[in-house]
Amino acid sequence: MSADFVDSSAFNFEQGQRARKLFAAVVLAALDDAIADDKKYGNGPEQIARWARSRDGREVLSCSGVDPSERAVSGLMAFVENGVRTSVALSREESERRSQAEAA
Repeated sequence: MSADFVDSSAFNFEQGQRARKLFAAVVLAALDDAIADDKKYGNGPEQIARWARSRDGREVLSCSGVDPSERAVSGLMAFVENGVRTSVALSREESERRSQAEAA
């Protein structure tokens, strides 16, 4: 195995990881849009389900590393129903607050 092969394999893996993160950001933006729609119009879970089941939505989910199954769609809908924006849900403070609430 040559050093060039190892370097190109590492580079390709790193590029793939970057692409996956980019698509994950699109999924998070779609969730935030659906949460905003839910607060404004009350149809957020239906919006995210429609997007996730669409051809583009399935492609984006796959590229982000999420299996575009009905189970995933149900999870996305439940997340939107909770109404917590992705930036808040992913923060350490929110995670700690939830774990303290469950312990109490």
